[in-house]
Amino acid sequence: MTASEVVGVEVLPAALAGLRRRHPEIAIELVLSNRAQDLLLREADIAVRMTPPQQAQLIARPVGAIEIGLFAAPAYLAEHGEPAAIEDLDHHCLIGFDRPTAFQREAAKRMPGLTREGFGLRSDSDLVQLALLRAGAGIGFCQLPLARRDGLRRILPEHYALRLDTWITMHEDLRHNPACKAVFGALVEGMRRHAGDVSSGGCPP
Repeated sequence: MTASEVVGVEVLPAALAGLRRRHPEIAIELVLSNRAQDLLLREADIAVRMTPPQQAQLIARPVGAIEIGLFAAPAYLAEHGEPAAIEDLDHHCLIGFDRPTAFQREAAKRMPGLTREGFGLRSDSDLVQLALLRAGAGIGFCQLPLARRDGLRRILPEHYALRLDTWITMHEDLRHNPACKAVFGALVEGMRRHAGDVSSGGCPP
């Protein structure tokens, strides 16, 4: 199965631990990549996606929208103050990407004033950016559920908010595979809990 770096490290371990307790016979290979693995080419069997799947041959279950915003650690704000307006960000250390992906370029259009040149700390690893944010190195982007868990403070939410619809996807040929069905259900349950949507069960139809 495949997921993004942040989801794979910060969200899925708890779901997979529970799955292994219930199904110790299932072996799982977890591939972390911010590149979408092609399920039709069987680069992976199951994927956590932040975009709706386009291929008709895939089973897809929505698990809710995960909000992303701009955050900082309390220690950083205690030392540098809290920005009250977009222009105040010019006086802060911003954490962001070095080489933007297509998604980041599109998201930047809705996030005023955030460009590569404006980032004082740059990395193409989302995990590195998150670690810098937690360490109080600057202001950066984070998923709202993770920020709440870590006690991060939100910055300018009226200007910086992006909701990502999230899906669990699987090739339809695996619909009746017991192991894949169990993993699919565990991921739906775990991601819905993370996104705050626990309205229904997770097994594929």
